[in-house]
Amino acid sequence: MPVVSPTGSVSRSRSKAPDRRAAIARSRELAILSARSCDDFRGKDTLVLDVSHITPLFDYFVITTGTNPRQIRAIADGVEATMKEHGSPRQSVDGRDSGNWIVQDYGDVVLHVFTPEGRSQYDLEGLWGDAKRVDW
Repeated sequence: MPVVSPTGSVSRSRSKAPDRRAAIARSRELAILSARSCDDFRGKDTLVLDVSHITPLFDYFVITTGTNPRQIRAIADGVEATMKEHGSPRQSVDGRDSGNWIVQDYGDVVLHVFTPEGRSQYDLEGLWGDAKRVDW
């Protein structure tokens, strides 16, 4: 944001880095809360990937596996409630009717819930192999 000095000159703020670091920290907190919610609904092999250094589109992926379509929906609904409670409502969703996967976009955090077959097929861990794994 431009800053106007008393003399009328305009300067830009020096750096957005502190704001970006704070945003990534907030995203990390939300991703970890999402992973814990997946765990509460018995999601298997849940992991959090930090992709903030790979893409400017989002900061974290949360990936988990459900055993059947009903559990996949329950996990997704549980994460949605958690995220909404913490001020991050869902922006979009896809795959709810597929029975194989659901993806929910929360801005800087993206949730992927798969059946074991779907997780193997899409192989996000391999596709985003440069991502850092977050111990949650």
